[in-house]
Amino acid sequence: MKKLFSLIVLLIVVSQSLKADEGMWLPALISQRIGDMQAKGFKLTAEDIYSINKASLKDAVVLFGSGCTGELVSDQGLLFTNHHCGYGYIQRHSSVEHDYLRDGFWAMNSSEELPNNGLTVSFLEYMEDVTDKVLSGYNSSMNEKQRDSLIKVNSNRLTKQAIAKGKGLNANVEALFYGNQYFLFVFKVFRDVRLVGAPPSSIGKFGGDTDNWMWPRHTGDFSIFRIYADKNNEPAAYSKDNVPYKPKKFFKISRSGIKEGDFTFVYGCPGSTKEYVTSDEVSYIANISDPKKIALRSQRLDIQKKYMSKDQAVRIQYSSKNASVANAWKKWQGEEKGIKKMKTIDSKKEYEKRFKEWALGNRYNGVLEKLEKLYAEIKPYFFAYEYYTETIRTIELLQLASNVATSLKNKRGVETVVENFFKDYYQPIDEEIFVAMVNSFNNNIDEEFKPQFLKDKLSEYGSVEKWKDNLFSNSLFINKEKVLTLKEKDLDVVLKDPAYEMFEAFQSWYNETLRPTINRLNSEIRVAYRDYMQGQMDFEKNKQFYPDANLTLRVAYGNIKGYSPADAIYYKPISTLKGIIEKDNPDIFDYNIPQKLRDIYAKGGYEEQPVCFLATNHTTGGNSGSPVLDANGNLIGINFDRVWEGTMSDIVYDPEICRNISLDVRYVLFNIEHIGGAGYLLKEMVFAD
Repeated sequence: MKKLFSLIVLLIVVSQSLKADEGMWLPALISQRIGDMQAKGFKLTAEDIYSINKASLKDAVVLFGSGCTGELVSDQGLLFTNHHCGYGYIQRHSSVEHDYLRDGFWAMNSSEELPNNGLTVSFLEYMEDVTDKVLSGYNSSMNEKQRDSLIKVNSNRLTKQAIAKGKGLNANVEALFYGNQYFLFVFKVFRDVRLVGAPPSSIGKFGGDTDNWMWPRHTGDFSIFRIYADKNNEPAAYSKDNVPYKPKKFFKISRSGIKEGDFTFVYGCPGSTKEYVTSDEVSYIANISDPKKIALRSQRLDIQKKYMSKDQAVRIQYSSKNASVANAWKKWQGEEKGIKKMKTIDSKKEYEKRFKEWALGNRYNGVLEKLEKLYAEIKPYFFAYEYYTETIRTIELLQLASNVATSLKNKRGVETVVENFFKDYYQPIDEEIFVAMVNSFNNNIDEEFKPQFLKDKLSEYGSVEKWKDNLFSNSLFINKEKVLTLKEKDLDVVLKDPAYEMFEAFQSWYNETLRPTINRLNSEIRVAYRDYMQGQMDFEKNKQFYPDANLTLRVAYGNIKGYSPADAIYYKPISTLKGIIEKDNPDIFDYNIPQKLRDIYAKGGYEEQPVCFLATNHTTGGNSGSPVLDANGNLIGINFDRVWEGTMSDIVYDPEICRNISLDVRYVLFNIEHIGGAGYLLKEMVFAD
């Protein structure tokens, strides 16, 4: 009997350790998880992952721009990230004459690398738990306004002290667990980042919106940049005198191959998750917010694609915009479906029932009831806000009017704003979106929330179409030359323009009718969540909680693994070049691969060239471009997506279905050498095998 009991215990432990890994863990606290990581195959130490005393893996990872991740792959500042992360910068360098989106771009030496105004990369110098310092001086007699003021003062002092310690430093204090913990994050920011290489979109965006969020995936989603520094290896603005940055650490690259079951971990900057919210918020997302936003974006995508398919110049202008609209559109579809399939709302309600019973005898009694009441109050206001954001705020001409007015009010020139706008603007698209979005707003917002301005204009013109005709005929903002001549003295003319008038009317409606109530209720919800979050941690004392993602550096780990999305279907975890050829279709833009790739494949020997792979790492937006590492900390891939059925992982993680999709680094190397003809880049990389 004793042996049987021991066997049962062992089986329980093994089954738990083999479970796919949920969690986005703080590197500074990774020692709390390192035992589990090592049990699953990891061969390094916590100090190898994160250290402030020596170079560690964290020093090879950057926040790329303001919403992606990148990794260093040479001692000359060479950096990999996703194609879709570099997409906007590739587009800015593109024209009909030099269409780098269509044809790709490859610098054949350092003099051909292209600077990118405004692009930064940020290295984490260190992170520190500063909860006691942030809350220094707080006592329970303070109200929330006083508490927030104290936190702001203490946080500002901490960030100023951190920034003063070196050149190019930036710092911020982040609230974790809804304000139950605070961490200081200190970064070194580099501002001279140059484009080195990018495959043609027929590789970098292969499959387009059709394959986005789907498996099997065959997208070569990578681009290559280089970080430059001054002669002292410190951050500096762009200068021809700058030299390639020499990092503290860069990743060795593994070419030995992968197989199902191999340990993997992702080191990156996940953007935002809501793992601990209540059933009320999940219900709003799945039953109201996602369906409505999906419908609105479907209209915009159809309008954009109609014109993009007819004109190459329009396709270039709207490629980045269209991809941005489509990304969340498809993600929301998978999220809605996943939440319902997992019966997340019901499981949340069951958890909340048990929590309420437990809370009857302690200080958390009533916190869930308070949240329920607050959600009921905020829902109609927040719905109107989201609808406004997805409709009126998407009309491009109104945004131009607002940006020009802001520039003039601040006594700045308008040239940059205007040139950037008209470079990627096609009026027929904007006019059609105007009609579709204003009609949708009018048809779906309750009368009590509609702006009087909207009612007046519809009464005046009789239809949205006639209103559109009048606005676009009479607004000065449709004429680039006229807008470029505007000076500060012309501000009154701008403020009376019908495009600005409409923008200002809706913005004032939001500021006066929605914003005060939303801000007040959100503040109360935030306070209630602080109690509820601490309550959850007290309720489940044996559970290791990880903070929601907030674009700070995290570690997620798991293993390479396929999945079964439905009965009788199993997806293998590795895709190959053979699959690209099977999808190849010259008549469909998203599946029309370069002839060079067809020719290489036709020669034979590349049928099993790996392209992408699946793993169980817990990722989200912001993890795009993150390095995917093997058990020895070597680079095996670049994270770029999740499977569609698992996009609800921002809210609830299902170990059976949630998978991250990564580009196999060997396909990156294949493209550099055979498609880009830039094999010289491989000479500065270091290979582990």
